[in-house]
Amino acid sequence: MNQATLGHELRDRTVLDQDGEKLGKIKEIYDDQYTGKPEWATVAGGLFGLKTHFVPLAGASTEGEDLRLPITKDQVTSAPSIEADGELSEPEERRLFEHYGIPYTTEGSTTAQGPPGGQGAPRAQATGGHEDAMTRSEEELRVGTAERERGRARLRKYVVTEEVQQTIPVRREEVRVEREPITEANVDQAMSGPEISEAEHEVVLHEEEPVVEKRAVPKERVRLEKDTVIGEQEVSEELRKERIETEGDARG
Repeated sequence: MNQATLGHELRDRTVLDQDGEKLGKIKEIYDDQYTGKPEWATVAGGLFGLKTHFVPLAGASTEGEDLRLPITKDQVTSAPSIEADGELSEPEERRLFEHYGIPYTTEGSTTAQGPPGGQGAPRAQATGGHEDAMTRSEEELRVGTAERERGRARLRKYVVTEEVQQTIPVRREEVRVEREPITEANVDQAMSGPEISEAEHEVVLHEEEPVVEKRAVPKERVRLEKDTVIGEQEVSEELRKERIETEGDARG
């Protein structure tokens, strides 16, 4: 397809930059007002295809159903922000020429004749098809969700020391002296030894003392579980809408 046959059929075609990277789809074609040849196009790209950029059709070539332009994606994304309102004013077109490195004059069409480096072009007008109609568009809000990390939780075990007091009973033996008189019942035991002698008798005393033993005893198992909680968050954004009004004697 040569420059002479480029026209309304270009709409909705995918546009590639000089490296084959996708720029978006053609939304509107702007023809030179004197020659009627396609000169500029608006390309819808970005998130949800809401961002519109002007691109020159100079040196365009087809690759299957796609259209490749001799420009870079960076040139397109950094192009001047110009409202696609059906007609490019001379200052707007001058800014586009300068951005894409195309010399600007007021004689003849530049982009319709060849690649950047030719002569400048007068104002271009958009062509919306064979009908004398204008497309009205408006931005719609599309909201989704994206998962992100909001924080982390971990279990950490550490040792603390506390003093525990407990009272327990302990027993001990003490000596108590008992005296009993000599009676007929015990006189024989009392007189069994020497009448006069020295002697001693020893008694072993016992007592209990506390014995402390420590041992680790499992008490419980602790783990981390995740629960999903659904809440609501309000999102606000400014949306643009196109309005069409008539001038002159138009009715309807």
